[in-house]
Amino acid sequence: EAVLNSLNEQRHEINSYGIGTHLVTCQAQPALGMVYKLVEINGEPRIKLSQDVSKVTIPGRKEAFRLIGGNGKPLLDILIGCNEKPPAVGKKMLCRNPFDELRRAYVTPSAVIPLHTLFWDGPNGGIVGELPTLEERRQYVTEQFELIREDVVRSLNPTPYKVSVSNELYEFIHELWMKEFPVQELE
Repeated sequence: EAVLNSLNEQRHEINSYGIGTHLVTCQAQPALGMVYKLVEINGEPRIKLSQDVSKVTIPGRKEAFRLIGGNGKPLLDILIGCNEKPPAVGKKMLCRNPFDELRRAYVTPSAVIPLHTLFWDGPNGGIVGELPTLEERRQYVTEQFELIREDVVRSLNPTPYKVSVSNELYEFIHELWMKEFPVQELE
């Protein structure tokens, strides 16, 4: 990856790369893995608990929004519970790290971009609205990528992009965590 980035910075004239997994992976196992994160069963929010905080899931159905600052650049993405009111332009909102109570900030967005669009509403609902074309999706991704600050997308020591939760979702996560986490009994 570092070599490819270096070549790109040198404005090379290579127009294709041949990068494979044949030499470094077992062919009986796919090179692309996937992890399924269960967050709800029959409308009941579920949380996965772990000693490793990075493995704890954020329970329940959620919506995601990109909050834009006064300079037109994204400040952070925020998850809210699906029953919460969406963030509003010009309205101050408390944004919290889901697992570190001291990492929080007030944000007053100059623009709010919804990140979830429903296209399939299950077998009974079917397709909802018109599906975007591949070109429309490509254009959307390009526009969103161009919004992101350069320090976030640089290849060497990128600044982590903030993904926060609303105060209501933060409280719900921790309430469910306390309810599900076993209480130790000392004798």
